[in-house]
Parts: sequence; structure tokens; C-alpha cells
Amino acid sequence: MIEGVYQFLDRIFGPFILNHSPLWVITIAGVIIGGFYTLLYYFFTDIEKQKKLQKLGKELQKELREAQKSGDEKKMKKLQQKQLELMRMQSELMKQQMIPMFLTMPLFWIFFRWLQRWYVEVGIVKAPFNFFLFDWFHRMYHSALPPDQLGYIGWYFLTSYVVGMVLRKLLDMG
Repeated sequence: MIEGVYQFLDRIFGPFILNHSPLWVITIAGVIIGGFYTLLYYFFTDIEKQKKLQKLGKELQKELREAQKSGDEKKMKKLQQKQLELMRMQSELMKQQMIPMFLTMPLFWIFFRWLQRWYVEVGIVKAPFNFFLFDWFHRMYHSALPPDQLGYIGWYFLTSYVVGMVLRKLLDMG
């Protein structure tokens, strides 16, 4: 079954992969998938509620520190109750935030296992020096690439991370 999916992806994207550099293919994949995930997150998460809870959490932590410094046990107990309520609300929000992950995770794994067929042990980016981050990715994925080269998974993660951060800023997601 999965082989049929890979053959389908080969028919659709194979010509693009064959006619473009691996750097462009993985960069475009990172932009599309990273952007798609960020937009899903934006539409499935109550951003205003998330910001409100973050603000409440910071205020609560500040009040807790002040109560600890003053030794006010009564206020501490009251604030700990507020903290439990805040944690319950944050838990509900986290359930919302899991929806985009559950929607995209199967697609992500299928797509990357398919890309592995094209780009396993292919250096996508070459740095002019041994870069510690590249080596970290190599160890994580048991890659034999030299420490000055980054493979498709590492380049995808860096690309999609940057795209996600820019999009989050543009969408005012905090």
C-alpha cells in the first residue's frame, strides 16, 4: 500500500525533483509544509485565549514570588488554587493545539520516508566549516555525511522553522 503512495508521489513530484537542485526541492518542501502547519495551527487554536493564558501565567508567577518573599501563607494558598485553574485552562488549550499535529503527522512521515528514497545521504547544504548543528542532525539520524554538510531532514527542519517563525510573527501569534 505505502509503495503505491510512493509511486504516486514519484509520478507527481519526480519530474520536479529530477530537474531541480536538492537545495531548491527541500527548501520549497520546507516552505510549503512549514507554512501549512503554521496556518493549521493558527486556524485550530484560539490565539487570543493563548495570549491571555500566557499573560495570566506571568502575572500569577510574579504574585507567587511576592507572596513567597513576604511569607504570606494565606495568599500563597489562594494563588496556588488560581494556578491549578490556570493549568486546567492551559490543558484544554493544549488539546486544541494537538489537532494540527494529528492532521499533519501522517502526511509528514509518508512524505519524509518518500523523500528519503531520493535524498538519503545526499548533502543538501555545505558549510565552509564544521558546524555543530549539522553534526547534531547527523548523530540524531545516524547519518554518514561529513560534519560540514547537512542532509534533507536537517535542511527541511531549519527551513520550515524559519518559515513558521516568520508566519507566526506576521499572523501575530505571539
